[in-house]
Amino acid sequence: MTTTQHESGRNAFMTIVICFLIAFIEGIDLQSAGVAAAGVREHFALDTQSLGLFFSAAILGLLPGGLIGGRLGDRMGRKKILMIAVALFGLFSILTAWVTSFNGLLFARFMTGVGLGAALPNLVALASEAVDEKARGRAISLMYCGMPIGGIAVSLLASTAIATDWKVIFYVGGALPLLVLPMMWWFLPESKAFLAAKQNNSQQAAFSELWSQHFRAPTLLLWVGYFFTMMVVYMLLNWLPSLLMDLGFQKQQATLVQMFFSVGAFIGTIGLGILVDRWKMKNVIVLMYSGIVLGLIALNTFESVYAMYFAGALVGCFTIGGQMVLYALGSQVYPTQMRGTGVGTAMTVGRFGAMAGPAVAGQVLVMGSGATGVIMASIPGIIIAALLILILLNMLQKRAA
Repeated sequence: MTTTQHESGRNAFMTIVICFLIAFIEGIDLQSAGVAAAGVREHFALDTQSLGLFFSAAILGLLPGGLIGGRLGDRMGRKKILMIAVALFGLFSILTAWVTSFNGLLFARFMTGVGLGAALPNLVALASEAVDEKARGRAISLMYCGMPIGGIAVSLLASTAIATDWKVIFYVGGALPLLVLPMMWWFLPESKAFLAAKQNNSQQAAFSELWSQHFRAPTLLLWVGYFFTMMVVYMLLNWLPSLLMDLGFQKQQATLVQMFFSVGAFIGTIGLGILVDRWKMKNVIVLMYSGIVLGLIALNTFESVYAMYFAGALVGCFTIGGQMVLYALGSQVYPTQMRGTGVGTAMTVGRFGAMAGPAVAGQVLVMGSGATGVIMASIPGIIIAALLILILLNMLQKRAA
């Protein structure tokens, strides 16, 4: 192995390790609202609709975060924007525990979401650009599996006496990103693909280029696929413990189901990431969306607590793992000079679905349809997403032929 190859391998390793750590912290922050919901609800005396707004506030912040973060990453560099994003969601996660009013709570969660949203497209770009094209799926999955592991960690934390006070969840979620910033400064290399594009004076993409003749149809199909998939993912991330308690499970059992959801998500992220590099993407997509539908049906029909643990793991495997597959697909649709913009914009559109999911779930519950109605209402959206992503893949295959 030459010195250049050794250095390249070391940079790829450090990039994936640090991006994994950041994804781990994002997993804690993204699930912190759901885990701390009972304590937040009691502390601020929230009704069901207000609790839905609390869930949606951070997701609303993901919208401008993903849009601006991906664009700035293409212009200024992945590393610089990622560090700013990590500092942002760390500080405002801590502030979530300090606020004294409901409006202050919503603002803190919104700004936490801005930081989280700005980080993710740059994480995907850094991981995908750290390796060659044949290993892209595995690189993104190794990075992204940090999220479900973070979800497992926060679920375990919530089940201990340490987290009796709901504020502890947000203190932990805020302190960790601030601690990882020095490591990012010293050890995270900038994307070589970005530096090469900058050195070659490659023109940075404008948002309008997403609607050029070449990218218009793929962009639209990717957007709608992201929308419906992320609607279900974030509905489950935020409402799963509450829905399970509505079905008659105890709080501790519901928390354990969410932990199994995260365990399944970890397995799915790694497994589907390997399949992305070894199978045709079409086969991975069919497996992924079929698994989501089966998992949702299982949540609705299983009655014993042990069967529900399996159902939680199944739906976690294919929703969170499937989200990683969509990120890998997005990195393939767009070239280096517009990868952050393209993936970040698709994520932003997906966040509209993510924002709608918890709000819709709250409204369905208010209407009296119960947990069963919430889960069944999400299945048609998953089927629509699957069909559109398959159309997108067929279009990309014809262009490559």
